[in-house]
Amino acid sequence: MDNCLSRLERLVEWLMALALAVMVALVFGNVVLRYVFDSGIAAAEEVSRLMFVWLVFLGAILAVRQNSHLGVEMVQARLSPAWRRGCAVLSHLLMLYALWLFLQGSWNQTLIGLETYSTVLGFPMALFAGAGLLCAVAMLLLIAANLYRIVRRHPQAQIPGSPDTHSSGQDL
Repeated sequence: MDNCLSRLERLVEWLMALALAVMVALVFGNVVLRYVFDSGIAAAEEVSRLMFVWLVFLGAILAVRQNSHLGVEMVQARLSPAWRRGCAVLSHLLMLYALWLFLQGSWNQTLIGLETYSTVLGFPMALFAGAGLLCAVAMLLLIAANLYRIVRRHPQAQIPGSPDTHSSGQDL
């Protein structure tokens, strides 16, 4: 299972690098074309915006996987292990609820986007909302898996404020 997750993580990293490369090439190429040749690529803005949206949402998935999201652990670090575990369970339940709301909204936007098309290239706008949909599902699974580990007192559970959570985060 860990090998499969590591491969998926590498795939996401490569997709992010590809999206960034496409964005840079299109935006830089468009700037050069505009200022030097007084022309441009009409589709560059649409494609680079799509790549940016996917880059952000794929990065959010990786941040959850690697336990790299910003967090304030000063309060949790001062709590006893039992209270720290309780705070972790409560925060994970709140995150799951927020992700559920995000999933519902992304699903609704994806359905709307299936009937709406981009101006220049004519691709379905559901491609934008699909990034949020994938992100919500992946993060729900990752947070739920860590919550299960916390409740089961698994040694690989990531509990904010614990001395062992400052590792690389590869245990999720």
